[in-house]
Amino acid sequence: MREAGQFDYVIAGGGSAGSALAARLTENPDVTVCLVEAGGDGRDILIRAPLGVITMLPGYGSINNWAYHTVPQPGLNGRRGYQPRGRTLGGSSAINAMLYTRGHPRDYDDWAQAGCPGWSWRDVLPFFRRAENNERGADALHGDAGPLYVSEQRTPRAISKAFVEACAETQIPRNDDFNGPQQEGAGLYQVTQFRPNETDPDRTGERCSAAAAYLHPVMARPNLTVMTRTLATRILFEGNRATGLMVRRGREEFKLGARREVILSGGSFNSPQLLLLSGIGPGAELKQAGVDVRLDLPGVGKNLQDHIDFILGYRTHDRDVLGLNPAGVMNLVREILRWRRDGTGLVASPGAEGGAFVCSEPGLERPDLQLHFVAALVDDHSRKLHSGFGYSCHVCVLRPNSRGEVRLAGPDPRAAPLIDPRFLSDERDAQLLLKGAKLTRRILEAPALAPFRGREVYLEGVTEDADLMDHIRRRADTVYHPVGTCRMGTDDMAVVDPQLRVRGIEGLRVVDASIMPTLIGGNTNAPTIMIAEKAADMIAARS
Repeated sequence: MREAGQFDYVIAGGGSAGSALAARLTENPDVTVCLVEAGGDGRDILIRAPLGVITMLPGYGSINNWAYHTVPQPGLNGRRGYQPRGRTLGGSSAINAMLYTRGHPRDYDDWAQAGCPGWSWRDVLPFFRRAENNERGADALHGDAGPLYVSEQRTPRAISKAFVEACAETQIPRNDDFNGPQQEGAGLYQVTQFRPNETDPDRTGERCSAAAAYLHPVMARPNLTVMTRTLATRILFEGNRATGLMVRRGREEFKLGARREVILSGGSFNSPQLLLLSGIGPGAELKQAGVDVRLDLPGVGKNLQDHIDFILGYRTHDRDVLGLNPAGVMNLVREILRWRRDGTGLVASPGAEGGAFVCSEPGLERPDLQLHFVAALVDDHSRKLHSGFGYSCHVCVLRPNSRGEVRLAGPDPRAAPLIDPRFLSDERDAQLLLKGAKLTRRILEAPALAPFRGREVYLEGVTEDADLMDHIRRRADTVYHPVGTCRMGTDDMAVVDPQLRVRGIEGLRVVDASIMPTLIGGNTNAPTIMIAEKAADMIAARS
């Protein structure tokens, strides 16, 4: 078994956090970094074209996607949920809807108050601003010099604008900046997408994944080694110190040495999985999985939180949406040509163009529900197709009370982890999602959407709460924001300290969404990049 080199830092996972972290660390020419990614280079056309997500998200062929499933969920009538996660440089930022939201400032203050000093809103805001290259320019809350393009949608559909009007008719105020002084309200999302610029004029309308923003522009740095299609299988140790990674590429296994640190950036499923495979985690569970215990760290894999989500759908005669019929196919061909010409149109759409952050009842200090309005009839993660044209709206519970876990299926690193979000195991989540579904239905039946509205899919004639709750348990699932499985904190169940160092092991950190103590109230990609920006500063300060 050969040694493939020694580096200062070896990073396992080239997703949103790993891409940003590798780029920031190698700004110092005296630091060497090796980034290991199980998937490809994140440059293919399905990633660059925003609407290409409809080919990757369903998981058929596992194109740039781990395409995980959960264990059966009692709260979802025993169904196995679906968990798409990015498997490519850029990670899930390569297969997501490109929506740029940060959550509510109080979410981060909660982290600090729960024993994570240095992670309050005041502490993290500079790192959001540093990452951001916002089309609207810089101000107290936004940055305009960072690598991550945050842009206006160039050609949003008329139906998405009508959704925002329908929200206003339902007493939800207009909000043109969900990351501004006020989160509550309805509007069109800003997106992580390249816009017309002098540096990359040919990229207008393309997805700006974390890899495209941070990593691809610096791949030629002599102090950066990027290894794609390479699976990290185990952390290597000398005594109580992490010294490298065992990795597999094809049939070959080899070692990568880390002089300073091994950093896990595999996300909320793969980072705890790699810790567990390396003997770090709940001792009894490791033994049961056939793994020798190196450190009994009970919090590894626990505290899994995710946004449980329900979708309402309607048919429409509007053809300026994604449709599955001959007319829809011809329209899509025209839109592909349009996107290749000027980067606009349906192919440039994030799909979820409109949205809202709403309070389920008066007097709440922050929204507890989020809506994503989609210019397509989305069903079961686009795995169930409907003919004709339609639109849909997601509603999710922003701060769920349910807690799940990630465990090993066995000692084989190629086996998928056992993912158990325990969706709706806390009845409070079920009741809030029911409230959210009823509110969303009122919005979708408001006058502004009347010119677009056709027959309701699934819920036509459903009026009783018990019947609607039955539909929720039969069809609800994730909206792709798992966090918390390597929780940051100072108590016995914390996996990492506020410096993101794994407790009880030297030279080992976790830098990704798994370190979040609690789920933030919004999409998690921007916060994950913020975590990497902040971690880069903490690591550089100790170098």
